[in-house]
Amino acid sequence: MPDFLFYPLAFISALGILIALHEYGHFWVAKRLGVKVLRYSIGFGKALIKWTGKRDGVEYVIAAIPLGGYVKMLDEREAEVDEKERHLAFNNQSLWVRSAIVAAGPVANLLFAVLAYWAVFWIGQDGFRPIVGEVQAESAAAIAGFHSEDEIISINGRDVPTWEATLFALLAAADDEAGEVSINVHSKQGGTGYLKLDKALISRSVDNARLLEGLGIEPFLPVIKPLLGEVVEGQAAQKAGLQSGDLVLAVNEVSVADWRTFVHEIQKYPNLEIALQIQRDGHVQNLHALLGGKSEKGKTVGYLGVGPQRPDRSDFVRFYSMDALPALAAAFRKTGEVSWMTLRMMGRMLTGKASIQHLSGPISIAKYAGASANMGAIHFLGFLAIVSISLGIINLFPLPILDGGHLLFFAIEAIRGKPLSEDAELFGQKIGIALLVTLMTVAFYVDIGRLFE
Repeated sequence: MPDFLFYPLAFISALGILIALHEYGHFWVAKRLGVKVLRYSIGFGKALIKWTGKRDGVEYVIAAIPLGGYVKMLDEREAEVDEKERHLAFNNQSLWVRSAIVAAGPVANLLFAVLAYWAVFWIGQDGFRPIVGEVQAESAAAIAGFHSEDEIISINGRDVPTWEATLFALLAAADDEAGEVSINVHSKQGGTGYLKLDKALISRSVDNARLLEGLGIEPFLPVIKPLLGEVVEGQAAQKAGLQSGDLVLAVNEVSVADWRTFVHEIQKYPNLEIALQIQRDGHVQNLHALLGGKSEKGKTVGYLGVGPQRPDRSDFVRFYSMDALPALAAAFRKTGEVSWMTLRMMGRMLTGKASIQHLSGPISIAKYAGASANMGAIHFLGFLAIVSISLGIINLFPLPILDGGHLLFFAIEAIRGKPLSEDAELFGQKIGIALLVTLMTVAFYVDIGRLFE
């Protein structure tokens, strides 16, 4: 399926799952606490599919705009309620019942994240080993003693089998900006030692939205030789006599030492004939190929119709998993850490201490959804966990239109001994809508900027 269809579908699927879970939290708790539910809707606007439950009488709806959802409950503030059903109305419930129903949505998102991470850790997944590539001269990493091809083993005593685990461990260790982070490193020569990084340097790199780059580290990428693997039938390579196992030495007399350089040279000559120098069975041969052309990023580039022989994945990829109970403990810990990091980063963005480049709007989220779905179900589940945490945390913000805003009103009611007036709540909701629109506008602006980059 083309990316322009697959990525939006992955985004809509992810959003639909997480919204359904969020709203089901409200729905489930409301029914358990004796409040009558009238409608359970995933999406807004025109109903695409709807049906009425035979047992509970609830109208279930899937609507056209998949950017939210809602649970409509019996409420005297919205419509007249029969005297016999007044005790089932939301507005007639005690403060703790109303608070529990409102809080249940964000709690459902956080619980889903725990379950998702548990599955990820228990089933296991592939990840890139945290091997250091290039280290920038005079950078924080270079001063600390990092060298190319060092492998990071643990951070402050916490094992880090992959780059993802390494980044989370660095972020968690840098919450307190005072002091140093201890990093256990295995060098290429076989020795093991501990290096120190200042927490303040890590925090500043995070604030600038470039953690590894800010520290002066690039992840290790294996050099892929220009050794042919797949030769596409009917394309220029096959017509020129190229075979799987051929090692390309030069393109139009330009030496190519790796696959990236080889591709770069091929792309220079769309629909033109090129000279290739190859090595086959220990012998050097010269061939000519009439390239095809294909569109890439708005321009036509040369196309030969070959793929590389991949290096041994074990050199840079690791599969890791846990037993069930340790996986559950790790899932709770990671959910807590991601929640705290999300709150911390949002707070630093609001105070101007961190870049707004940390924001992700619908365009970025769709790209991440599509990329993770392409990588497999486990990676997509990990992506869902992160977005679910963000959805839960954001909904707890004390903005009147969000769940956190309703909880704020309930807290004021508890202090005053009576609820706020409808006019006051309406005014608060207008402010909440204005702030959310502003936030979405900024997120779209950042997204569009990333597209142009």
